[in-house]
Amino acid sequence: MTDMNKGNKERVHLEGLGGGRFAVRSDLTFECATIILSQSKRLFADCEHISVDMSGVQQADSAGLALLLEWISWAQHFDRKIAYENIPKQILAIAKISEVTGILSAAVEIPVQPNDSDDTVSANPH
Repeated sequence: MTDMNKGNKERVHLEGLGGGRFAVRSDLTFECATIILSQSKRLFADCEHISVDMSGVQQADSAGLALLLEWISWAQHFDRKIAYENIPKQILAIAKISEVTGILSAAVEIPVQPNDSDDTVSANPH
């Protein structure tokens, strides 16, 4: 592992907030998605209801979308509920082009609506 990759890994963070709530504290990009997936396997293991806040995400790409879809698949496979809050607009744009917006909407159990006040989308079922 190069020093650059090691530094990036240290900055990638999925934080457990308690009660099945989590926050992504890094980008959702090719560079970070695998690390966050690995962290989530450990953190999500004992949670029936999971809520992931992405308000701390500055950059996102198709790997971020793939991660969200993977979490949905995992939740369905293990009979868990997952909800997303503040999905970055970049991910929603890729989801629309890829025709998977419906899958994300189903995961949050409400239609995904743009939040005109910033660069994220709020999808909070609470």
